[in-house]
Amino acid sequence: MQIFGVDIGGSGIKGAPVDLDRGDLAQERCKVLTPHPATPDGVADGVRQVVEHFGWTGPVGLTFPGVVTGGATVRTAANVDRSWIDTDARALFSERLGGLDVTVVNDADAAGVAEMRFGAGRDRRGTVVLLTFGTGIGSAVFTDGVLVPNSELGHLELDGHDAETRASSKVKDDHDLSWEQWAHRVQRYLAHVEMLFSPGLFVIGGGVSRKAHKFLHCIEGIQAEIVPARLQNNAGIVGAAMRASQAAGRPAGG
Repeated sequence: MQIFGVDIGGSGIKGAPVDLDRGDLAQERCKVLTPHPATPDGVADGVRQVVEHFGWTGPVGLTFPGVVTGGATVRTAANVDRSWIDTDARALFSERLGGLDVTVVNDADAAGVAEMRFGAGRDRRGTVVLLTFGTGIGSAVFTDGVLVPNSELGHLELDGHDAETRASSKVKDDHDLSWEQWAHRVQRYLAHVEMLFSPGLFVIGGGVSRKAHKFLHCIEGIQAEIVPARLQNNAGIVGAAMRASQAAGRPAGG
């Protein structure tokens, strides 16, 4: 069974049909740049471009980089234009996609759902925290496999700063930090999250998950197991498709 997933990020909008029996992309993904400013209309046009690339006409799951309540309403917009706040994202995307059935979920929550079903968190009990490092830091918190939605731990205060302004992968690039230098910032952040939640497992997602060998060995003093996301940067697409499948009454496999 295939459902379409779209992952909206601060720098790119990417999507593809997803094979929900395997938990993987059914075709090579299409990606367009996130417009700047990332207004609702601009982002919706990017989503339409990605979906139309495949000629898709079925249900579509979309992630959003912020808090989404009721499966529709955007409440925060740290890494996109603030005009998103209080927007009915489900209605906007459905209209822009010609009336297709649309499901909208927080981006890190989608990635976490995918990793817990098909990836690094599969069959793990206790508390699992997935953290996506990209333009910002997204988070998904699970207790015995149950998601606590919209946790947004990237905005915890750390040393007097919003944590994602200190330890996102964008900060690494913007300040030309070495992998080791950046890993020390991530370590400080993980220690803070661990102090608050005492997870048994951290799953590190986002684009940096492809390069885990360059920095994970530099992180010390964390009691929890730390592993890269197995679905890497496709986790959001897969999780978005899973949520759309559930909304359509077609449970994912795996």
